[in-house]
Amino acid sequence: MSPSLPAATGVGYKAQHFAEIIRDPAPVEWLEVHAENYMGAGGRPIAQLRALAERMPVSVHGVGLSIGGEGPLDPDHLARLKHLVSWLNPASFSEHLAWSTHDIPGSSAYFNDLLPLPYTAATLARVCAHVDAVQEALGRRMLLENPSSYLAFSESTYGEVDFLKEVVSRTGCGLLLDVNNVFVSGTNLDLDPRAYIDAFPHEAVGEIHLGGHDEDEDDHGAPLLIDSHGREVADPVWTLYAHTLTVGGAKPTLIEWDNDVPEWSALASEAQRAADTLAKHTAPRESLSA
Repeated sequence: MSPSLPAATGVGYKAQHFAEIIRDPAPVEWLEVHAENYMGAGGRPIAQLRALAERMPVSVHGVGLSIGGEGPLDPDHLARLKHLVSWLNPASFSEHLAWSTHDIPGSSAYFNDLLPLPYTAATLARVCAHVDAVQEALGRRMLLENPSSYLAFSESTYGEVDFLKEVVSRTGCGLLLDVNNVFVSGTNLDLDPRAYIDAFPHEAVGEIHLGGHDEDEDDHGAPLLIDSHGREVADPVWTLYAHTLTVGGAKPTLIEWDNDVPEWSALASEAQRAADTLAKHTAPRESLSA
């Protein structure tokens, strides 16, 4: 039986923080790792991950399956992922609603980016087939993460939330709600992030992610946000997170900080702010249901 994630704060694990986490992880109650960093046969990374998994729940987050890719899933990558999940027995596994591979004559190209998709019937069928294949291979429910978007496709016939709802309905998968991605996409596409949160199927959410973004401008001088995971969570994203908790209730919440990674004290401070926000905005709901 797999462990479960608590409705508490986690962080994306980085090896430079191993000693601090072993000594005193507070306020962090769970960790998340990128699957592709732990697909080797052994060595220090695997040994450290085993030690951490003995102390707290671990979630595995994939970045390389290319769930939205046009071709079939890479069987070798899926086999490595299955091996990792089998021995680690994580509390959760998630991937992105995105694509990063493209077949060209004679080879297959991999892009080190998580690229958005048009939301069409054909895309829906392909994504659902890939989600089904992952869940069958792993023998567990997976979570699918909403993307950060920088453009909209004219051929889309579904809104993003409706598309995600349909994937959940057809496959039984869960969702990972990245609140920073919602804010980034809302700003870039001139959409209301609160309306997105209000429409989201919170009953399917297994994790929430919070991360930092960078501010830029497009060619017309309009704001352009980049999902960089390289700084603290922005104040308007904290506000949107508080609204998310009010609408959907307490959920396991991760602080993502993957680039320009700070000292443990700075990361723990972000985790504490998430823990405080979670407690403040979900206590009334829990009291009413008690």
